[in-house]
Amino acid sequence: MSEKNTPRGTCERFLDRASEQLQLEQEMRHLLRACYREMRFELPLKRDDGSIALFYGFRVQHDQSRGPFKGGLRFHPDVDMDHFVALATLMTWKCALLDLPFGGAKGGVNCDPGELSTRERENLTKRLTERISMIIGPDRDIPAPDMGTGPREMAWIVDAYAHQHGFTPGVVTGKPLDLGGSLGRVEATGRGVAQITALAAETLGLELKQAKVAIQGFGNVGANAARFLAERGAKVVAVSDAGGGKYAAKGLEVKQLYQQIYGSDRPKSLTEIEVAADNLSNRELLELEVDILIPAAIGHVITGENAGRVQAGLIVEAANMPIDCEADAQLRERGTTIVPDILANAGGVTVSFLEWVQNRQRYQWSEKQVNDEHAKRLARAWQETSERAQREQTDLRLAAYLIAIERVVAAIRLRGF
Repeated sequence: MSEKNTPRGTCERFLDRASEQLQLEQEMRHLLRACYREMRFELPLKRDDGSIALFYGFRVQHDQSRGPFKGGLRFHPDVDMDHFVALATLMTWKCALLDLPFGGAKGGVNCDPGELSTRERENLTKRLTERISMIIGPDRDIPAPDMGTGPREMAWIVDAYAHQHGFTPGVVTGKPLDLGGSLGRVEATGRGVAQITALAAETLGLELKQAKVAIQGFGNVGANAARFLAERGAKVVAVSDAGGGKYAAKGLEVKQLYQQIYGSDRPKSLTEIEVAADNLSNRELLELEVDILIPAAIGHVITGENAGRVQAGLIVEAANMPIDCEADAQLRERGTTIVPDILANAGGVTVSFLEWVQNRQRYQWSEKQVNDEHAKRLARAWQETSERAQREQTDLRLAAYLIAIERVVAAIRLRGF
């Protein structure tokens, strides 16, 4: 992979493209690219068998011009500093595009949580919290779940943080309901993906009912996006996870499939269940002849090498950076509509903001209140982005970046140096 097509390189190329359009001076471009803080530290863990394993923890804080840092904690063996810099930068643009009072951050541990026992995961999470406790807090930096983490890890962070700072539920979002979590948070990202997909289809004149949809990734985001799209009448013909996928030309029974995967204490993989569908690989799913493609798994799955074989006319980026900059240019040249990640998957951070607000009020909203506000904010962001794209005769990604960067630049200039 060339340097320009790494996650960090892709993020910087998109930033540079918008900066050129806005004619920003070089000093401002440097401020937008540079991170406020990058932390890397050792996390030794005593395993259940008595051995010692050494992991590395990370926390990158990109920009705090518009408010405290906000971003998830990812537990995955392949993470590194450049990856977190790119993801933290994306969070800055995402929060600004949705007009949330946050800046961007990201962090985590280079571990495989599936290889750790519950006790080991708890100890590792609390050790991580100890190392970053001086830089997080409801007015400083608010972590959240990401790949490999969830409400349980957030509960452990609340506990570890409380030993030094007292009970402070607003220190993280994505918590269990009993510890100050928000109704609607778990499915918020997938719900938002479905809503943005419906709005994009409407703008393009594509009838969502019976539109053929393929979704790569059947984790929390992809599975909930599939559910909500099926409820809107879309025909979900293919889904996949790390082990492969399922395809049915007439459409999958999404509700039944979701129940088979998530209906027990331990989520199953697609390879473990019986379903009336053909098997296919993740590569084959990306190249299906469908109306809408939703990459909802990992980054850089559509590259310059396979972009020419992608047939979908509308791609909705439910994952972060699923399309590298070379593929992005190829697809735009062919007329493919791409809804960028900073808009498509912003439903999660939107409800995280609403959870943070509820924690500050010490008052829990109803699920309807949360979902209504969530939908309203996403609809406004879509309208602003699509109108900017039409006005400037450009693509949705550049339009979204222009809006986000303008807001961050305005805050930087107002605050001074």
